[in-house]
Amino acid sequence: MRIEIHKLGPYQTDAFIELLDIFKEVFAMRNFKLPSNKHLEELLAKDDFFVFVALSEGKLVGGLTAYSLTQYYSEEPLVYIYDVVVLKRYQRKGIGKKLMLGIKDYCSEMGVEEIFVQAEDEDQHALDFYRSTGAKESKVTHFTYPLG
Repeated sequence: MRIEIHKLGPYQTDAFIELLDIFKEVFAMRNFKLPSNKHLEELLAKDDFFVFVALSEGKLVGGLTAYSLTQYYSEEPLVYIYDVVVLKRYQRKGIGKKLMLGIKDYCSEMGVEEIFVQAEDEDQHALDFYRSTGAKESKVTHFTYPLG
């Protein structure tokens, strides 16, 4: 199976929506309301937001989203991977690893100091995946402040 990894650019909203549909399916997101095309176009146009997609024979089968964060401890940015997804029938075929390699290569060329990603302690599949891609594990506790 030939897999191609591409970074989406401005105006590739249709592919972004297709990826969001995959997130919805794989993550079993209930009551997900798709933002407007204008909002998605604006996101894709930002320099600090990245969307990488994986294509198998031209079909979108996975992807990831990430944000570049400006630091005050260093002049080099950090990149936070927000979501990674591969359609279930394509999982465990190396596609997720290729996505991670794609963003790692891109960030290395950009002069990024570090990439980080979160995974829930209970999600053994995600923990094993990130470990298998060469990530160094650090234990932190994540707090949220729901505002709505």
